[in-house]
Amino acid sequence: MSEGTFIIFGQGVGYGIIIGVGAIFAIFMATLSFLLARYMGEVQDSEMLSTAKRSIKTGLVASAVVSSWTIGSTLLLSCTTTYKLGVAAAWWYGAGACVQIIIFAVAAIELKRKAPNAHTFQEAVRVRYGMPAHLSMCFYAFVQQLFHITNLLINGSAVFASITGVNREAACVLIPIFVIIYTMIGGIKATFLMDWTHVVIIYVIMITFLFKVYVTSDIIGSPGKMYDLLVSAGDAYPVSGNLNGSLLTFTSVNSGLFGLVLFGTGWAAAVDSQLFQKAIAADPAASLSGYILGGLCWFTLPFGLATTMGLAARALEDTPHFALYPERLSTAQVKNGLVLPVAAYSIMGKAGAAAILLMVFMACTAAFSSDLVATSSLWTYDIYKAYINPRATGKQLVMMTHYAIIVFSCCVISLAIGLGRAGFDVSFITTCVGIFVNVNIIPMGCTLFWKRMSGFAVVCSTALGSCISLSCWIGYAYSQAGEVSLTTLSTYPALAAGNTVAIGIPAVLVPIFVFIKPDNFDWEKWKTGIHQVDDSEFDKEHGLTNVMSGEDATELVIERERSEDAMMRRKRNIGCCLAILFVLFFLILFPIPLYASNYIFTKTFFRGYVIVTFLWVFFSVGFVTVYPVAESLPSMIQFFKNFKEGGVKQESFEVLEGEGVLQEKVPSKVEMSKIHDTASE
Repeated sequence: MSEGTFIIFGQGVGYGIIIGVGAIFAIFMATLSFLLARYMGEVQDSEMLSTAKRSIKTGLVASAVVSSWTIGSTLLLSCTTTYKLGVAAAWWYGAGACVQIIIFAVAAIELKRKAPNAHTFQEAVRVRYGMPAHLSMCFYAFVQQLFHITNLLINGSAVFASITGVNREAACVLIPIFVIIYTMIGGIKATFLMDWTHVVIIYVIMITFLFKVYVTSDIIGSPGKMYDLLVSAGDAYPVSGNLNGSLLTFTSVNSGLFGLVLFGTGWAAAVDSQLFQKAIAADPAASLSGYILGGLCWFTLPFGLATTMGLAARALEDTPHFALYPERLSTAQVKNGLVLPVAAYSIMGKAGAAAILLMVFMACTAAFSSDLVATSSLWTYDIYKAYINPRATGKQLVMMTHYAIIVFSCCVISLAIGLGRAGFDVSFITTCVGIFVNVNIIPMGCTLFWKRMSGFAVVCSTALGSCISLSCWIGYAYSQAGEVSLTTLSTYPALAAGNTVAIGIPAVLVPIFVFIKPDNFDWEKWKTGIHQVDDSEFDKEHGLTNVMSGEDATELVIERERSEDAMMRRKRNIGCCLAILFVLFFLILFPIPLYASNYIFTKTFFRGYVIVTFLWVFFSVGFVTVYPVAESLPSMIQFFKNFKEGGVKQESFEVLEGEGVLQEKVPSKVEMSKIHDTASE
C-alpha cells in the first residue's frame, strides 16, 4: 500500500462504479427525456435547456441547492477537520458555508422580480453597464466555475484512486463522461432531476451511518460510548488550540478560524453563475422557500456527517476496531481525504467503504452537471449571442450550448489532471479560490439593489480588490513563516486573512468609485432590454404546434411579473428578516457563547447535541426526498394520463412558464391586456 492510500477494493470495483453508475444515470435521463417529449410535449429548445421554462417548484429548487453546494469536499473535508479539531469544526463547516445560501435567497428574488426574462445574471449586468463590466463579471464567474469543477474531478479521482487503486488520470476522464451525455440530452431540467436523485442517495447513506454509529453498532452504539471514547482520545492526543486539548469544546481557536475561512470561501460559490442559473429556472413563488429550506437542509450534510464519522474516526483510532490499528492515519492519508472512508470501513466494513465511494461519486457528478449548464449558458447568452451572433436562432443557441459543454469539459479534465500531478489537493483549492473571486460579491449585490452603482465601480473595485486580497494572503503567509509555499499559504490564519479581505475590501472601494462616477439606473430597462429567445421554429420542427414567439413569451412573463410584484416584494422583505435571523443564529447566538464560556461538553449535553442532530437530519431527509415528489404529483398524474391515451394532444398545449411543463393555449393580446389591467387595479 503506497503512502496516502487505503486500498480496500480492486480496480474493477472503482471502474465499475464510475462507468456502471454513470451509464445507468445517462440511460435513465435519455429515456426520461424521450418520455417527457412524447407524453408531456417537452422539447429541449434553448429556453428549456437553460431555464427549464422558469417553472421549477420549491422542492426541486431546495434539492438542487443542496446538490449544488454538495461537492466531495463537503463530505470529506468536513470529516477531516472534525477529526483534527473536534466537535466545533463540524458546526463551523456547516454554519460557515450555509448562510450564503440563505442570504442569496434575497438576491434570487430580486433578480426574478427585476429581470424576469434573464437567462444568466451576467446578461442583466450587460444590459445595465455595457461591455467592460459585463466581461469583468463573466471572467470572475468563469474562473470560479473552472476551479470549482476542476476541484470536483481532483477530489473524486483522488478518493477512487486511494481506495480502489484506479488510475487517477483515467478517473478524471471517466467520471464526467456520462454526466456530459445526460446534461446535453436534458439540459438544466435533467440537472434538477439528477440533483434530486443524487441528494436522496447521499441522505439515505448519511442517515444509515448515523443510526449505525449512534444506535446499532457494537463498536460505539450510543452517544454515551462515543463521549467516553472522545474523552480518552483527547487525553491521549490533546488538540492544540482547544480548551484543555479537548475534542468536546467550542473553545477552539483553529475551529473558529476554519469557520471564518469557510465563510469567505462559501461566497465564492455565489460568484459561480450556476446558483443564479437555478434561481432563474425556479418558479417566482418558489425562490424564497427553495433557497431558505435548501440552505437549512444542506447544513445537515457536513454537520451531521462530520459529527458522526469525523468523530468516530478520532474515537476509534486508538482501539483494535480501527481499520489501521495499531497505526494511526498518516498525514498523507488525512490530506487525501481518507478520514471518512477509513471511519466507514471501521464501522461497516466493505459495505461502508462502498457507500462512501457512491456518495463521493454522487456529489461530484451532480455538481459537475450544474456547472456545465451554467458555463454553457454563460458562453451561449453572454458571449456568443451578445457579441458574436446577436440574431442567433433558438436552434443555433442549442448547438452552441452543446459545443460549450464539450469544449469546457475537455478543458477542465486537462486542468484537473495537471493540477493533480502538480500536488494541489482539494482542501487548498476549496479554501483559496475565494481570495481571488470574492471581490465580486459586493458589486453583484449593488448591481441588484443600488441604482447609483456604475460599471466603472464594478471594473475598478474588482480588479483592485483582487490585487489587494492576493497581496494580503501572500504577505501574511510570508510574514508568519518567512517563506511562501503551499504549506504556508494553506494555514488557517493566512486563508482567513485573504478571504475576509476579499469580501470586505470592495465595501471600501465601491463607494469611492461610485462617488467618482455614479449612475442612476432605470430598473425598467431590465424588463425591456432582455428578451426570451424565439424557439418557435425549433419547437415546430419537433412536433409542437400553436407555439409562442419569443416576443410574446417575453411580454407574457413581464405581465405576470407585474401582477406578482407585490408578492415578490413581500417575499423579499421576509427573506431579509430570515437571513438576518439565521446568520445571527449560525454564526453568533449558538457558537459564540459556547466559545466564550470555556465550556467542555458533559455527557448529558453531548447526548442532547446528538439528538438534535438526528432531528435536523430527519427534517432534511423528509423534505428533500418526499416534498419534491408530492409537488410533482399533478404532473405525474398528467404524464400517466397522456401515456394511457397514447401521447399528448399538441394542439391543446405549448411550452411556456407555469405549472410543470405544459400550459394552456397561448393567451391573446386582448387577454394579456386584461391581465395588465387587473394588475394595475
